[in-house]
Amino acid sequence: MVTVTLLVTAAVTLVAAVVTFGIALARRRYDTIDTFWGLGFALVAAVAFPLGDGPQPLRLVVLALTAVWGVRLALHLHLRNHRLPEDPRYARVPPGRLRMFVRVYLFQAVVLYFVSLPVQFAMDGTGIGILGWLGVAVWAIGFAFETAGDEQLRRFKANPANRGRVLDTGLWRYTRHPNYFGDACVWWGLYLLACSTWPGAATVLSPVAMTFTLARGTGKPMLEKGMAKTRPGYAEYVERTSGFFPLPPKKVAAR
Repeated sequence: MVTVTLLVTAAVTLVAAVVTFGIALARRRYDTIDTFWGLGFALVAAVAFPLGDGPQPLRLVVLALTAVWGVRLALHLHLRNHRLPEDPRYARVPPGRLRMFVRVYLFQAVVLYFVSLPVQFAMDGTGIGILGWLGVAVWAIGFAFETAGDEQLRRFKANPANRGRVLDTGLWRYTRHPNYFGDACVWWGLYLLACSTWPGAATVLSPVAMTFTLARGTGKPMLEKGMAKTRPGYAEYVERTSGFFPLPPKKVAAR
């Protein structure tokens, strides 16, 4: 059934991207794609669930973990973006609706589909097992990091006294991107749930791609480039704080 699942989810992902683009045009907000990102994964998991041949407990766990993560992220990004002007990233895309659809919406749909492969293959797994429970634990750690990191940042930004300052307390004391680290852990956890079969284990490039995107691609590097220009103390923060994996702060000699 995995072939059928892959074909159906590919079609659903494409249709969802087109519908989201239509909503974005109606809202005149191209950052609608940010909300689609989390909901798209939840949608893929929901579509793959009844098509899978794996034991129902395994499929329920995979569906629940993917949906909880995806819906929370979508709600968080929607509420955050709703209070802000259009993201400058989308303003930099060359004019034209077709270019915007292909370069942003279609591209993210393809990435979403590829990253979601462990979820799809897990639906045909043989059971949860030791690796599966380890995956649940890794997912839980990642979800806690991502959720707590986002909430700490939200509260920090909500305080006018923090304008222009750098958040370096809580989880942000140990990593400059607790939300990105948590996001990566979530997908490594879901990958471990797919490892009950060799085809599922072969989807390892999906969490690798997600981790690379967050740590080296369009996530951390792009965000830090902007932060370095707008936060006076950010260079010192970078010097003493781990860029991705949580680590104790380095002792920096006084200047």
